[in-house]
Amino acid sequence: MTNGQFHRREWIAGGAALLAGGAAVLESKAGARASGVGQGSPFILGLNTSTLRGHKLTIVEEIAIAEKAGYGGMEPWVEELERYSSTGGSLEDLGKRFRDAGISVESTIGFFPWIVDDQARRQEGLESARRAMEMVRKVGGKRLAAPPVGATDQPMTDYRRMAERYRALLELGDRMGVVPELEVWGFSKTLSRLSEAAMVAIEADHPSACILPDVYHLHRGGGGLGGVKLLAPRSIHVFHFNDYPAEPPREKLTDAMRVYPGDGVAPLSKLLGDLAEGGFRVMLSLELFNRSYWAQDPLTVARTGCEKMKALVRGVAKS
Repeated sequence: MTNGQFHRREWIAGGAALLAGGAAVLESKAGARASGVGQGSPFILGLNTSTLRGHKLTIVEEIAIAEKAGYGGMEPWVEELERYSSTGGSLEDLGKRFRDAGISVESTIGFFPWIVDDQARRQEGLESARRAMEMVRKVGGKRLAAPPVGATDQPMTDYRRMAERYRALLELGDRMGVVPELEVWGFSKTLSRLSEAAMVAIEADHPSACILPDVYHLHRGGGGLGGVKLLAPRSIHVFHFNDYPAEPPREKLTDAMRVYPGDGVAPLSKLLGDLAEGGFRVMLSLELFNRSYWAQDPLTVARTGCEKMKALVRGVAKS
């Protein structure tokens, strides 16, 4: 047995103790079924509602599907929370629905131009982020994605300036009780690689600074998945999980080409092994935009994705 294999098995065997120290993440029913492979797993299986986006469901229907499919976490889009609230729904009641289903809202998806050079537009972005965080907090959510909205068409190279802006967003999060996650977008000319996001997060010099990576986006941006093993566990709490085909070349891949984890060529077992060995505790958030899946029964899609992630996680635990 190699030292790496021993470390991994030792870490997984001691996972229950780590879970006890971080019980706020996996309390109640969510903790009992968080990964489908036992309490010692470093992974929660989560459903990003993009996976069911084409089914035009309500957030209440998506929660019910996630519960039936066996997920312990979810990553809803802020626009769904807005829609629910605008039609008379109570976000506090929606939060209770999540909890009653045993589902932890580990992250949420929103879009606001926090990083742009234009000061007026950036202030509007921070106000949009504040409103989003308020909704996220009401449903018991922990984090909000912060992708480089508004800076995708031209490269930004002043990482200290970007870090100052990310820190401003983090300080807003301190006041609102929601942590903004620096999201990597592989198609963007700004923050398209894990290394770029890590530099901004480090320079922000804030205790809550963290990164939201994505299997598809890391490949699309050309940086690969191996860099995660160089990061500390507290730097990643949620990982968008998916797979990509061998063709076309990465530069021509689109969101719609994402496939279920294990159905493509991404080195997912290696990634999960690196995360486990590195001491990460991460929600693997199934984020797909595959229109062929949208033509299928939504519960079947959710269950299929959950089972495929379980199989990969169990494979790592046995290695």
